[in-house]
Amino acid sequence: MKDEKELYVTRPDLPDFGLYAEKLKQIWENKILTNNGPLHQEFESKLKAHLGVDHLSVYSNGTIALLAALKALDLKGKVITTPFSFVATAHSILWNNLEPVFADIDPKTGNLDPESVKKLITSDTSAIMPVHVYGNPCDLEAFEKIRKEYGVKLIYDAAHCFDVKLKDKSILLEGDLSILSFHATKAFNSIEGGAIVSKDPALIEKLNLFKNFGFRNELEIDGYGINGKLNEFQAAFGILQLDNLSNNIQKRKICFEYYKELLAGVKGIEFIDFTPSYSYNYSYFPIIVKDDYKLTRDGLYDRLKAHSIFSRRYFFPLISNLNIYKDFPSASPELLTNANYLGDRILTLPLYSELSREDIERICKLVV
Repeated sequence: MKDEKELYVTRPDLPDFGLYAEKLKQIWENKILTNNGPLHQEFESKLKAHLGVDHLSVYSNGTIALLAALKALDLKGKVITTPFSFVATAHSILWNNLEPVFADIDPKTGNLDPESVKKLITSDTSAIMPVHVYGNPCDLEAFEKIRKEYGVKLIYDAAHCFDVKLKDKSILLEGDLSILSFHATKAFNSIEGGAIVSKDPALIEKLNLFKNFGFRNELEIDGYGINGKLNEFQAAFGILQLDNLSNNIQKRKICFEYYKELLAGVKGIEFIDFTPSYSYNYSYFPIIVKDDYKLTRDGLYDRLKAHSIFSRRYFFPLISNLNIYKDFPSASPELLTNANYLGDRILTLPLYSELSREDIERICKLVV
């Protein structure tokens, strides 16, 4: 309906414009726009404090951070990952001249299945890269056991996991590296941006060199790096976003719980399992449209769209079903039954901090 208010799957949180203008004055006064400027340094310092981590490197976006993280670990051969993710996960592996190997997922959580991973480990496997889908942490204990038993690197694509904690401890400290995204669609954003977290200070130092072409000083270039620097405008934006984050997450939580209340018991609609012991950022509200629902998943998607509600089939199609990946041996649908099942049935409904109860009621009436 053309006269209906348009509701998108996500809308970015924005800082106060007046406060951002004040930050911009600092940039105009010092005339430093990028290259580890004062606001970049302030942003990086505040991120460490907020997240409770000692070692972190801010990058221009999450994808460049993924590329650099894999490069910094000097990997060879194959990396086991999930087909149920945004395509940047697998792209970062290919860009490093590594072979992505797709393992199946847990259909209840959408996360990589540790048992499926173990079956695929060979002498050519150098790393595992699980994704915390929807900010819902993977089986951290199981993957840590695999890392130790098989001697592989463990890199978490934690793009959705800003501020996700277990007993007040950031899950970003798990594995060898965790990679964040601060894209505009995320619960925390700096317009574009990303970061890499590690317990290893030497690794973070290496990654700091990587994002500035490898420059150690004016005369020395240590290895071949890339341009992954975050500029001062994004850093200023991110600094202000941190001040509003807890309030925005609380608003998202209220929306998330209201959805669950209104959709509980609807025949054919199932929720993703979120482990209750974690604190979440409520980035997304995914539902599983099962075969006994009155419409197909795509039928519900079209119905919502006809009423100016723009949901998203997130993640569909699977990475393993895309033309550039479908011929990899591990991409066979017969080997990825759970991922294909969920990919064909997942639908992410609108969720953002300014979504109103009336908006959620309107959406749910079309689902029910």
